[in-house]
Amino acid sequence: MTPLARFWSEFRENRIALVALVVVVLVVLLAIFAPLITPQDPYDMTGLSLMDARRPPGFVGSGGYAHVLGTDPQGRDLLSAILYGLRISIQIGLAAGGVALTIGAALGILAAYAGGRIETLIMRIVDLQLSFPAILLALVLVALLGQGKGQLIGALVAAQYAYFARTAYGAAKSERRKDYIEAARATPLSTRRVILRHLLPNCTPPLIVVATVQIANSISLEATLSFLGLGLPVTEPSLGMLISNGFPYMMSGRYWISVYPGIALIILIVAINIVGDQIRDQFNPRLRK
Repeated sequence: MTPLARFWSEFRENRIALVALVVVVLVVLLAIFAPLITPQDPYDMTGLSLMDARRPPGFVGSGGYAHVLGTDPQGRDLLSAILYGLRISIQIGLAAGGVALTIGAALGILAAYAGGRIETLIMRIVDLQLSFPAILLALVLVALLGQGKGQLIGALVAAQYAYFARTAYGAAKSERRKDYIEAARATPLSTRRVILRHLLPNCTPPLIVVATVQIANSISLEATLSFLGLGLPVTEPSLGMLISNGFPYMMSGRYWISVYPGIALIILIVAINIVGDQIRDQFNPRLRK
């Protein structure tokens, strides 16, 4: 049995993790095909009608179709807005997580392999950043950089790369002492080849675990920043902005504006975390339940 087949066989034994994986895949597919399955483009401001604003679930609007989950204060179909918001959350989570993984892993492995002053400099910067909450750093950076996808991803990367760097450093430091690395260094192989072909593959499992957690954290941070009005512009409503838009109406009975986007956000984050926990348990037998 191949390692991948063995991994999948063990993963399927945990029914909760399997259901969570199915939920993640389903949410991703709904987000990808949102333009094909939603009745409205919530980003097209010309297609919105204020006469349809804050209508309850099931209301048939001026477009001639039923708003299954109701509408928000701008008259957007809430189901359409949620699916488009999920697209943004997943895009930003994957982009920020991928870039942070690349930068953090490179710095952590470089510090462990090079040692000396380079190790001290890189790890002291990482430790200094880890002493501040990620949400605080993200708030400051977004306030400085401004609104937009690129700025938001940049802020999230800067706030999260240190977690990958610390993980990569710990794994690489342990592997660095092993005989196969010393043997590889004794050959005419270049430093780049030793790192990429020998050191990096053995540091990958813990990085995969951290990546799943940090993707969920990126989605949560993006929603938080959007809720506070520091995320994306109002023309591209994310889940956090949808929750924020409905917050003032919670006490007036129009619960659906905030509750349904909140449920979608919770389902996505919890499902990703459950999958991440299962992956962590499989990569570390001591944590098996």
